[in-house]
Amino acid sequence: MEKAPQAEAAVDRWLAKARPFRNAIFGARRRLATGGVILLTLWLFLHVMFGANGMVVYRAKRTEYQKLQSAIDRLQTENDQYTQQIKALQSDPKAIEKEAREQLHYTRPGEVIYVDPNPQKPATNAARK
Repeated sequence: MEKAPQAEAAVDRWLAKARPFRNAIFGARRRLATGGVILLTLWLFLHVMFGANGMVVYRAKRTEYQKLQSAIDRLQTENDQYTQQIKALQSDPKAIEKEAREQLHYTRPGEVIYVDPNPQKPATNAARK
């Protein structure tokens, strides 16, 4: 009990020495918080734009999707044409005759066939069949 006033005086001296540091930290807290928010916002922006699933990657994937979708549409149209051609060759006598005349060089009596001496090669394997 006798040393209580001395302890209180020591604490008061320590608080008086720490007060400028505490005031500086207290005054800078707004600047520190603002800097932290700015850094967080900057990091979030970079992550959203250039991250693994960011806008740059999203746009590239969307472009690739559109190209693949147009390729699918083109191939579907080509497939439908081949399906119609197959159905015609299975049932339509005129289509069968046309194909036989073109591929086998058949003629009717009195017709003349002109053959190209330098035929062009088909561009794809599907055209060769």
